[in-house]
Amino acid sequence: MQNDPLQSIHSPFAALRRALNGIEPGKDPIDLTIGAPKHTPPPWVAAKLTEAIDTIGTYPAIQGTDALCRAILTWAENRYSPLKGRLTPEAYLPLNGSREGLFYAAFIAKARRPDIKHPLILLPNPYYQVYSAAAEAAGSTPQFLNTSSETGFLPNLEHLTPEILERTIAFYLCSPSNPEGAVASPAYLKAIIALARQYDFMLFSDECYSEIYDQTPPTSALEVAIESQSSLQNVCAFNSLSKRSNVPGLRSGFVLGDPKFMEDFRRFRNVAAPQIPGPVQHASAHLWADETHVQANRELYREKFQLAEDILGTAFSCQKPTAGFFLWLNFSKNGGGINAVTTLWKECGVKLLPGTFLARPDQHGQNPAADYARLALVSTPEQTKEALERIINCLG
Repeated sequence: MQNDPLQSIHSPFAALRRALNGIEPGKDPIDLTIGAPKHTPPPWVAAKLTEAIDTIGTYPAIQGTDALCRAILTWAENRYSPLKGRLTPEAYLPLNGSREGLFYAAFIAKARRPDIKHPLILLPNPYYQVYSAAAEAAGSTPQFLNTSSETGFLPNLEHLTPEILERTIAFYLCSPSNPEGAVASPAYLKAIIALARQYDFMLFSDECYSEIYDQTPPTSALEVAIESQSSLQNVCAFNSLSKRSNVPGLRSGFVLGDPKFMEDFRRFRNVAAPQIPGPVQHASAHLWADETHVQANRELYREKFQLAEDILGTAFSCQKPTAGFFLWLNFSKNGGGINAVTTLWKECGVKLLPGTFLARPDQHGQNPAADYARLALVSTPEQTKEALERIINCLG
């Protein structure tokens, strides 16, 4: 189809397969492209799934079990103290992973602003592909906001003109960000929430990396929203168990936020989205209630970030991110991200993801991530050490 906006939607991993097609790895392959946690999940998860196996004989409620609701609200109130006593079930929905909710939310955002004839959805560039897919599928135009080291790897809010903001129906913000690991400060979140309320658009805060941090727990848009106006108006936050608990295959997450928006979201989801299976809900409630395995998980990532610091040093402008589990490596001195990734695969069997495939060219035809490649620190410390040593020996 000509002029089909969905043609612009692509998988960065499919693009990488095409780029490396026919190139054999120089050594036994180590794939560090996909942000899928490989740490061992808590050993009791399988038992919790089995405990509720009889629930597969009935359709699960779209709003989830009371136990799951209580576990998630309790976790959120304990994690973000300003929310204590301020959350109700009306502000909550369970999700089949945060990606599902991030996608569907764009449709609700468009429906709540029928007065905007040519709606925009703002998103960082580079970005998580589901944001642009949601915007396109919902009949809105994605507005890409370049991020760089100069902007702290977050969108520069000062560049948003009234003409843009008056057409905006939603703003996707990822904090901690993927791929850079940047964390939005309370002041930054306060500024973006103020814009959302002034121009009446929704802030969709993707916080799925919030529990992978070194020292300081990242701030949630929810706590800033409550502190600024004692309300969750115009704000929704999405989170999941995938990264926190190393269970990406469980497909379990949630969205919390603006009760009015959630009312519409609940009505939409009741007819357009799948329920979470009963055994998954049961196990999820126990995972949200336990912090021991999460602390152990963070320690493993700290160990691997220390390896990166010891082995790479300042090569490729390597810096320990504030949160998340990616390294965002600058290969400008090695011919850019695609060239470096191709060389690494061909010569030493390490596979990274070129930043080019995670971003769109700007109005000047420049891709803001062209110099970079993403490295996911999801493998074992031993395999991570081997990969880092190959990279520094090959390109350093």
